[in-house]
Amino acid sequence: MYRATDQVENEEWLAAIDDAAERLDLGSDAKSRAVDLFLSTVPDSERSKRATVAASLYAGALIAGERRSQSAVADAVGVARLTVQKRWKDLMEEAGLEPPAW
Repeated sequence: MYRATDQVENEEWLAAIDDAAERLDLGSDAKSRAVDLFLSTVPDSERSKRATVAASLYAGALIAGERRSQSAVADAVGVARLTVQKRWKDLMEEAGLEPPAW
């Protein structure tokens, strides 16, 4: 769970989620889930936050049934596809969710 101050402290990254979700044509449910995942797992390191944004968007879209490719999410956020691939399952587990087994 996250605190309201987490939203204020991470406004820049939440805006990045909004922008990328719009580029990916994701609905409000997928975007909301991505925001929740990001805020529940936000890293301390500024350097890791962009990767967490990408992983959150990918996982949020999966949860909402709006699956997008890892490449599309990576391009929308500005990270490598490998970054999404390496992080999304761990992010889901850290948030207390079980990632799909495929």
